[in-house]
Amino acid sequence: MHALVATIVHHPEDARILHRQIRALVDAGHTVTYVAPFRECGVTPWDQVRSVDVPRASGRDRLSSLRAARTVLARLAPEADLLLFHDPELLLALPTRRPVTVWDVHEDTPAALLTKAWIPERLRKPLGSVVRRFERRAERRMRLLLAEEGYRPRFQGAHPVVPNTTEVPDTPLRPPGDDRVVYLGQLSRARGAHDLIEMGRQLRDHGVRLEVIGGADHEIRPLLRDAHQENALHWYGFVPNDRALRMAAGALAGISLLHDTDNYRHSLPTKVVEYMAHGLPVVTSPNPMAQALVTERPEGAAGVIVPFQDPAAAVRAVLELRDDQAQREEYARTGHRIARTSFHWPVQARLFVKQLEEWVAEANGPRPSIPRPRTPRPGSRRPVGRRPARVRE
Repeated sequence: MHALVATIVHHPEDARILHRQIRALVDAGHTVTYVAPFRECGVTPWDQVRSVDVPRASGRDRLSSLRAARTVLARLAPEADLLLFHDPELLLALPTRRPVTVWDVHEDTPAALLTKAWIPERLRKPLGSVVRRFERRAERRMRLLLAEEGYRPRFQGAHPVVPNTTEVPDTPLRPPGDDRVVYLGQLSRARGAHDLIEMGRQLRDHGVRLEVIGGADHEIRPLLRDAHQENALHWYGFVPNDRALRMAAGALAGISLLHDTDNYRHSLPTKVVEYMAHGLPVVTSPNPMAQALVTERPEGAAGVIVPFQDPAAAVRAVLELRDDQAQREEYARTGHRIARTSFHWPVQARLFVKQLEEWVAEANGPRPSIPRPRTPRPGSRRPVGRRPARVRE
């Protein structure tokens, strides 16, 4: 199977797209062509895939990316068996002639628009209505994969869910330490960037370092640079997922301070699963799915819940963990056990690849059999291959 995978919004080394889905396809022996903004993100593509560079869509600058993507997809789609795309924007750039087409739905797009600083506030709700109409139309024209069970109510049909699980090692690389905490992932206002910065300033006075590993929205970058300069935190910027997880190993805790927004209310933060998978106690705001995973599992608790937009409470939780080695090690063991038994990506990888293979096979259908020439029976006068006369009734 030849899969054409496309994104103009996500970083080319996005964990879900590259490290999970594309890796799963390559490991299963399939050919992958990957369309992504490699040059703009300073990424060297993998040798195992054919890479095609396009401009990145960022903020209000999206038209040039869409035009480039439309041209590239129109050229490449006819030679592929499957087109797998990851951005709702690409609904506007899909070619007419294309193979089996799958939209991997990463987020609640209409809800996400409500938090986008680059969209004028008066336009956010009307744009959400437009997007929902696009989603309903897309559902009739292509296949959908959902990243969350909570996305099901947005659609009329039943679509498979490929959750954002992760590779869970047999044992964590290092036990949790006592002098640093980490945040892993993209940063924005709604993801708690301002809370993290204030948290870092307060932790600095107690000898605990906050390490932030991830890219940031345009308006957040100057704030992070300033906080880095004043030693309130250490910001590494974007780091490929596999290396970022190795960097996070051994931290006192992993931090997730999502705000109470519609987009996050029904989503499980992948970073929380990744913290647990790598033996980090979790300090998280009470996002319902994160709270259920961290404190309400039968195996026990894997961390601490703190109020929304309350960096002081998060600091207190971290300091209590620093002073209680037995508790943080218990959280780490429990979290790893939960992640290993319920969120190990290889199980989902097989189901993901199998689903795509089935859709391609279904679209191609069984090959028509070529009838063999019929040998006339002795005494038959009808020439071979002539159809019998139709009988009118």
